[in-house]
Amino acid sequence: MNENKYFEYNRKLWDDRVESHKHSKFYNVKDFKAGKTSLNAAELAEIGDVNGKSILHLQCHFGMDTITFSRMGAKAIGVDFSDESINLGREMAAELKTGTEFISANIYDLKEQLNSKFDIVFTSYGTVGWLPDLTRWAEIISHFLKKGGMFYMIDFHPVIWMYDNKSWDIKYSYFNTGPIREEVHGSYADRYHDNVAIEYGWNHSLSEIINALINSGLQIQFVNEFPYSSYNVFQDMVQGKRGQWHFKSQGNKLPLMYSIKAVKK
Repeated sequence: MNENKYFEYNRKLWDDRVESHKHSKFYNVKDFKAGKTSLNAAELAEIGDVNGKSILHLQCHFGMDTITFSRMGAKAIGVDFSDESINLGREMAAELKTGTEFISANIYDLKEQLNSKFDIVFTSYGTVGWLPDLTRWAEIISHFLKKGGMFYMIDFHPVIWMYDNKSWDIKYSYFNTGPIREEVHGSYADRYHDNVAIEYGWNHSLSEIINALINSGLQIQFVNEFPYSSYNVFQDMVQGKRGQWHFKSQGNKLPLMYSIKAVKK
């Protein structure tokens, strides 16, 4: 199967999720519209002040983080390959009068639709696993960054994607050995949604991610790993006193998230 076919399956998956995600407790759109931030403590602390800066948000889903950046004083543009996601993002931005812009595009094709440079390129939580080629991904990031601009990402740790979350057996390679095909029921935001879909993903090691960024001309400022998750998106999770989630059966033994900050030379 060629790359475009993988994207077709995944695009349909995300288009079909939008309506249930819009009404889910996970996204809590009602409180968000009332002013609650969609960003977590970890990324807020590491990104810093964005007021007056331009931000390109890659793989934004329906753009709650993108809109949050606009509320923080940034000029923000969100990009996603799901038309339904982008339509909802535009609808919310118009309702909230934030001036946030959205582009419907596969990020590999973004140069054809956008001709701007940004102070910050941002991506977060469950993004690179939908991309087969991180060399192209990193080149896109570098292309859209101004000289001295910052790339920041925070995501679930690649170690987690090795495991069968039910049995804790190692099921998948830590390294990128090609597409992983799975039949999924519902989603992380709506586990009881009755849709069944096929998805394709790719596991990427930390070294693959970091080296792709370095080879694109970015200078790594830090790599941080966290023994907790900001979200309850896996089975067997319990919440700590600070609101952070970890596996009940594994405690703080495993890295659950990581973040990277890099600057364009």
